[in-house]
Amino acid sequence: MTDTRLIQASRLMDAFAAETGLTSTDPARRYLWTDAHAVCNWLALEHKTEDPRYLQLAQALVAQVHDVLGHHRPDDARSGWISGLNESEGRLHPTSGGLRIGKPQLERPASAPEDQHAEWQQDGQYFHYLTKWMHALYRLAQRTGDCDYSRWAVELAVAAYRGFRSQAGPPRLYWKMSIDLSYPLVASSGHHDPLDGLITCLVLSRAQEGPALTDTIAGLRELCQGRSWATDDPLGIGGLLFDSGRLAQLHQNQSGTDSGVLSELLVDVVRGLSFYVKTSALQQPASNRLAFRELGLAIGLQAFDIIAASSSAPEVRDELEELRPYLPLRPLIEAFWLAPENQRAATWIEHQDINAVMLATSLTAPGFLSI
Repeated sequence: MTDTRLIQASRLMDAFAAETGLTSTDPARRYLWTDAHAVCNWLALEHKTEDPRYLQLAQALVAQVHDVLGHHRPDDARSGWISGLNESEGRLHPTSGGLRIGKPQLERPASAPEDQHAEWQQDGQYFHYLTKWMHALYRLAQRTGDCDYSRWAVELAVAAYRGFRSQAGPPRLYWKMSIDLSYPLVASSGHHDPLDGLITCLVLSRAQEGPALTDTIAGLRELCQGRSWATDDPLGIGGLLFDSGRLAQLHQNQSGTDSGVLSELLVDVVRGLSFYVKTSALQQPASNRLAFRELGLAIGLQAFDIIAASSSAPEVRDELEELRPYLPLRPLIEAFWLAPENQRAATWIEHQDINAVMLATSLTAPGFLSI
């Protein structure tokens, strides 16, 4: 990681902290996916620079996320922790009821018909956002040795699986749940949610003694059986690479993973990339592109070296060679979105927080990809 990349990432993160009310008097503007990446970015910057300010920012952000997204919204008739715990118990167990997404509008009432367009702006809970927060808490626990962070991650994993697992029809995880996890807002299934949940829980189980995650892991394994994970969505492909990198690290640490599963994931990654590059999406102007989706791919591609260093299985090495020709996409995507003229596009400005933080994640990717 060069000094230039560290400086660029630090500037992006300093601006994000001020503009979202973490280091300024502005109202707190918290969004769980973005904030999970931000925690990992500051841990990466602290690791590289040894500046304690970055660790302090990561810890302050965790506290603010739990205080804001662990409580009901100011415009909600309800108040207090979304878990239903009283104030003192809620502070001890801030993730036991999940965490809100942080969307700008109140969630859809259970009695109201679903409006797919409006749903994108309405609050609730996403499983794949919760797993990213589990990962951030785990990384912070690893850095500080504070077992509260890993305990909160495990409590969140148990609550998320219990809340999102369907109770009717074929077994699946709902795509989106209500703020209190009492009813599905979008009853369809997230493509990669079971896989992401399983690998996240396997990682968490390294730091958590006892049976707390046993049933959750068993249930997620069941949901992963016989699935194909291939997608041509760049953010989805990046997520598969993120999961592949973590799986490779688990395998290296003899956590009972199977290199055959890893090679199958990489087959799906390469298949998805071959479809994606044929769309010529990366040749479009900034006005037709979504930075955070492309940056998800740029982040994931940096798992290549982690996988290569963690697995010597022949089938994995073969798939890495199939993946290698796509590695130049990472600097291509980063350079495009670092260009000031592209950051003036409406597509960047409309999603500025998530775009800036994920660009910083790509610039400091080992901090996010490591377990």
